Amino acid sequence: MSAPGDFWAGLPLGRDVVLLARDAHGLAAFNKPAGVLSHPNERADERRSLLTARYVEEGEFFEWGDAAAPQRLWLLNRLDAATSGVILAATSARLAATIRAHFKGKLVKKIYHALVFGLPRKKTEVWTDRLVVKKRGGQIRTEVGDGPIPAECRMSVVKTQNGEWRLALIRLEPRTGRSHQLRVQCEARGLPIVGDQTYGDFARNRTFAKFAGTKRLFLHSSTTSFTYEFAGARHVFEASAPLPAEFGQFL
Repeated sequence: MSAPGDFWAGLPLGRDVVLLARDAHGLAAFNKPAGVLSHPNERADERRSLLTARYVEEGEFFEWGDAAAPQRLWLLNRLDAATSGVILAATSARLAATIRAHFKGKLVKKIYHALVFGLPRKKTEVWTDRLVVKKRGGQIRTEVGDGPIPAECRMSVVKTQNGEWRLALIRLEPRTGRSHQLRVQCEARGLPIVGDQTYGDFARNRTFAKFAGTKRLFLHSSTTSFTYEFAGARHVFEASAPLPAEFGQFL
């Protein structure tokens, strides 16, 4: 059963977080702004998280309200703090397990948009790479090379600007979900995502930030869609987060 309306009305949403869609079983999608954490890593992070509430890492859920009968919302996927867009949650552990299995089974379709420095050589292309993922100083770092992790993504060009900045707005449809996959696949092709402070072009980022008045990472999770089985029936779920205005104002 879905949570009652007062549950949704009383969600302790983080700064500028918007509920995009929810279904009758308690599956929900939110639009997470850039700079907001998917979940707090420690108590001090709660004020800048998707929900301004305690996060229980072992169960992967938010918890708030009456300690004797707390409200809970299970997080289903994550976005880097710098990435904006669609992120999913569920109101029950059973539904959360079902949707997480869909992510693990690569049954969830995700579409991203990115603003990149440079112009792709082709209008449409499938990118296939082997990745190496390492931890350095507690941080995840991913590299394109001859690593053991396959990564695949379909890229298509939406719009280009061949003037002063040589920018392109591209659509990215990952067929695998690896840590920092889209960011490193773009960088490996000479198309670093604007504002990427880890894999990007740092000099151009600084210059562009002064011009644009923003240091954000120009990567956005636009649409998430899939069909899932629950309560003896099949259900279609789709949620889209509008492209932030700043993505288009420089093209």
